Amino acid sequence: MSRNYEGLIVLNTKGIDGSIDDLVSAVGKELEAEGAKLEEVKQMGRRQFAYPSKKLEGGHYVNYHFSAEPDVIQKIETRLKLNESVHLQHYQSR
Repeated sequence: MSRNYEGLIVLNTKGIDGSIDDLVSAVGKELEAEGAKLEEVKQMGRRQFAYPSKKLEGGHYVNYHFSAEPDVIQKIETRLKLNESVHLQHYQSR
């Protein structure tokens, strides 16, 4: 049974070759490749961290709304851990 999820992903935009929109789209395609069905993508912009995290001062926040089977979340987390542009990720059901 498919559930609705919200995923907050913080992107590391230092040294990216393309635009931020391309990076946001690429991460969305990775979510879809693991079985998620994207409903909405909200870019919240660049924000400073309260303290440096892994030598970064801030990141580009993106909110992904999608539906997926519960076991897909673990697959997404594992896949995005390998993506160097993804700094942080958090998922919750809506």
